[in-house]
Amino acid sequence: MDTTESLGYLKGLIEGLDLGNNKKETKVFSAIVDVLSNLVEDIDDMTDGVEMLADQVDAVDEDLADLEEYVYDDDECDCDDCCDDDEDDEEFEVECPLCNTPFTVDAETALNGSVPCPNCGEMLEFEVEEADDDDEDAE
Repeated sequence: MDTTESLGYLKGLIEGLDLGNNKKETKVFSAIVDVLSNLVEDIDDMTDGVEMLADQVDAVDEDLADLEEYVYDDDECDCDDCCDDDEDDEEFEVECPLCNTPFTVDAETALNGSVPCPNCGEMLEFEVEEADDDDEDAE
């Protein structure tokens, strides 16, 4: 039984007492029922408001989840905080000794030891030396 039904039941009990309209007890019971009736209306209004807010919060939560997926689910990131692969970011400027074409080589390619020149196809060999601070240089 919800609050509105309980209030109706209480009103029926008071009417069943068959008290006179001019008695003090009848006036007190009537005033109590009126206050309870107002409280029931207020609770119903608040319940409706809370349900509406819950629906809006759910909609915002879904939108936020979509936004987070769009923003954070990229495979590549541009920040320096979460990526510790500084070695992969390092690039070296190389000049082909045969055709004198300059080009860049990333650290992974330099560690592999050789790369063909993009202009003439000459295979360039690299020697990797470890420095004191563990930086790797290509020659």
